[in-house]
Amino acid sequence: MFRFKTEQKVCEVGGIKFGGQPGEHPTVIVPSIFQKGDKVFEGKRKEGFDRDRATELVKMCDKLCAETGVPYMADLVGTKGDELKSYIDFYTETTCMPFCIDAWVMKPKLEAAAYCAEKGLLDRMFYNSITVWEKDLETEIKEIAAIGVKHVLLVAFDPVDQMPTGRISGTQKLLDAIEKVGAKFESLFVDTSVMNGPATAFCSLANKLIKEKWGFPCGSAPSNGSYMWKAAREMWGQKGWAGADAALEALSSTLYHDMIFSGPMAGSDRIFPAVAMADAFTATLVFGETKKLPESENHPLRKLFPDFVEQLKTM
Repeated sequence: MFRFKTEQKVCEVGGIKFGGQPGEHPTVIVPSIFQKGDKVFEGKRKEGFDRDRATELVKMCDKLCAETGVPYMADLVGTKGDELKSYIDFYTETTCMPFCIDAWVMKPKLEAAAYCAEKGLLDRMFYNSITVWEKDLETEIKEIAAIGVKHVLLVAFDPVDQMPTGRISGTQKLLDAIEKVGAKFESLFVDTSVMNGPATAFCSLANKLIKEKWGFPCGSAPSNGSYMWKAAREMWGQKGWAGADAALEALSSTLYHDMIFSGPMAGSDRIFPAVAMADAFTATLVFGETKKLPESENHPLRKLFPDFVEQLKTM
């Protein structure tokens, strides 16, 4: 159940490894910062952001990463190129962790990617993303290839076929476009597009199919599903909703997700422990099938449950 016959690609962004066989590497958490409504903005976006608050959030993630063994990279969200450049400067001055550049339209993403190239940051930068709905897809692929972008997220979805198979056809469309323009990238990752909380299960199934077919690292954004579930807050308040959100992130981590887009960085203090437990759970499932443990001493199973690991070695 948890081993693929297809060779699994292991990619590295800014020193963090993604992908491989289930249980081999921890799930990478991708929390967002500077998104619409983020409390780091004191007023309107154009007035700038609260650097102290933003620093506090990033340092919290650094601390949780060190404590749990769960790696992360921030999703830097912007609407304009100059915005993203300022966020890149702030983030790279604050932490050594990798990061995504994220904008809804092409122009600011390309400006941010070119800025990262100028700054020598392409090893740490993850391009988020090329999508099946981009109207000028081939131009975007040519541009990022010319810039020298190394790590690219493919967002795969087919509105006609919303079953897991639709993510396969969406992935193939993007791969065909990359091949058509002759672009080469060091790493390709696939995001299988969340529709709502329970439908994240389709992402897990699609990820399994993609890993079987191509061996790519896969993920999705379970937080899109949980943050849309406003009725949960109305029924159970913030604490009840937060429990459901952490559960969805953990379930996704266990089921064929090499990375999860986990929502606003402010919620990271519940996400890291949930994913750490999920990763330890997955690694133990794998051990039960293969008698193999994760090699890294920093894997959550080894880091958080060393006595249990020593017990497993005797089995």
